[in-house]
This record gives sequence, structure tokens and C-alpha cells, in this order.
Amino acid sequence: MAVREWDGPTYDRISSTMEAMGREVLARLELAGDETVLDAGCGSGRVTAALIERLPRGHVIAVDESPSMIDAARERLGAGADLRVADLLELALDRPVDAILSTATFHWIADHERLFTRLRGVLVPGGRLVAQCGGRGNIEILRARASAVSARPPYAAHFEGWTAPWTYAGPEETRERLLAAGFSSAECWLTPAPAEPEDPREYLRTIVLGVAVQHLPAHLRDPYMDDVMAELGTPVVVDYVRLNIDAVA
Repeated sequence: MAVREWDGPTYDRISSTMEAMGREVLARLELAGDETVLDAGCGSGRVTAALIERLPRGHVIAVDESPSMIDAARERLGAGADLRVADLLELALDRPVDAILSTATFHWIADHERLFTRLRGVLVPGGRLVAQCGGRGNIEILRARASAVSARPPYAAHFEGWTAPWTYAGPEETRERLLAAGFSSAECWLTPAPAEPEDPREYLRTIVLGVAVQHLPAHLRDPYMDDVMAELGTPVVVDYVRLNIDAVA
């Protein structure tokens, strides 16, 4: 079940920061050009497009849980792209793939043990998983300042008992989970990646704090963002810490 609703067209328009990080992850994936590769959590297809360029004789299967994201990806990539709405925890493919690429997705999934088992199950022996997501310490400063706003009236009543759905794991437990899921080797590490988005208000509203904004009634969403922006001041720096994964099936 989706933890939030995504606005695919808006995400596509403002996600250049996410694309830049995703392209750095893609650069770690060695490809001959004829492989079948799964893009696990493709979003609006920005990084998928770059992956397709690297596989002139291969094939890309791009999946995302959000129908809106898949629609945006289809608009970007064309009708011939292999795009599928799918929950990674329930992922099933007709045949295993040679590699999996994933960017900015795993932190939206609480059950990493099940996730890694499912991904291992769709990889050929020796296939690679190259991924990056939010890791331990991710947006810690930004979250603290947004939480201070959430604790004020009139927002506090709407956040009572609410728990954010993010899972920001560390490299040690992630490596253990990958090995337990059947990967033969795994290397995991954290990388600070602070970013200043071009349109910080829309970026935070759509991507970083979207799940909190959606938790509020419609008439409080703009005031909430006004107060968050005032709390953050300028420039707005998203204090990203990324968890990197290189694993072999």
C-alpha cells in the first residue's frame, strides 16, 4: 500500500536535484549495453532515460508504486517503454534480470528484509544491485525544524499520534539484511549530499515534506508551508545523507 500520493508531473518538473544524485548512482553500475535492468522505483523516468541510453542492445523494466509517476514516465519515455505499476514488496517478473538500479526509493519502504529478499529473487546469480536512498541522519536538521512547526497550533492536532513513514537505515544493518536475503556480497556506506533546490518551497512541498503536507486538511497546507519556510530561513539547504548499496547476488 502506498504511503503517500505522488504528483508525477510536478515531481518531474522540479526533480533535477534527485536526477543529479540518481545519475551518480547510475555511473556506479557497469554495463556492457545488452543487459536487462530493473529500475526499482523509477519515479517520473528522468534517471530511467539515462539508463535506457546505456543499454542500446538491452532492455529496461521500470516500476513504481505510483500510477501518477508511471504516467509521467510514459510521457517522458514514450509508449514503447516497459513501465509497470508495482509494489516492490510484491514484485514478480517473468524472468530474472541482470541488474537492479534504484535511487531515492528504499527509504519509503519499512520492511527492508522483505524488500531485499524480493529483489534478490528477481536477480540472476551474480547480478548486481546498485542503489541509493536516504540513510541514517538524512534530513535530520530539516525534519527537526519542520517538526517544530508541526507541533504548533493549528497543525498539532492533526499530527497527534502520526509517525512519518521514512526508514533511514545505517550501512551496517543494511549489509546484514542484504546478506541474510541471499546476496553473496554487499558494500554499504553513507554519503552527505546537502542540496539547495531551485524552487525550495515547491520541492519541499512535493518531495521532502509531501507526506506531512498531505496529512493536513487542504486549508492548512499553504499556511503550514509558509511557516516551514519561515522556520528554515534562507538559503534552504536540504541536509541529505544518502545510503549507498553495491551488492552482488
